[in-house]
Amino acid sequence: MGATDDLQTTIAKAKAGKKRILIQVGGEWCSWCHLMSKYFHENEKVAKALASNYVIMKVNYSDDNQNEEFLGKYPKVGGYPHLYVLDASGKLLHSQNTEALEEGKGYSERAMLEFLRKWAPKN
Repeated sequence: MGATDDLQTTIAKAKAGKKRILIQVGGEWCSWCHLMSKYFHENEKVAKALASNYVIMKVNYSDDNQNEEFLGKYPKVGGYPHLYVLDASGKLLHSQNTEALEEGKGYSERAMLEFLRKWAPKN
């Protein structure tokens, strides 16, 4: 199953839950990608904000699989991990480099929560 099929499944989940879609682009080779995935689970406030408002979809980018057809539909990625926010129908709302969300050797809770609040669905 490719990223396009994954997106269709993710859109169905987002519509059902009235949530936004957060596409996380990266790969196994990317240490910051691993850090972000871990952070999304371990930071209680961030995990709660994500669970309430987003369906996360991971898209692999590696030498073996650059997902060119799928990622070519979105703004160019400058570094990894990279985040795209889509509405429940799959329309791109925002493209986010993650440097602005970093703090030291990890992620800033304040910056991450601000980003998630800004792009959360308006209820």
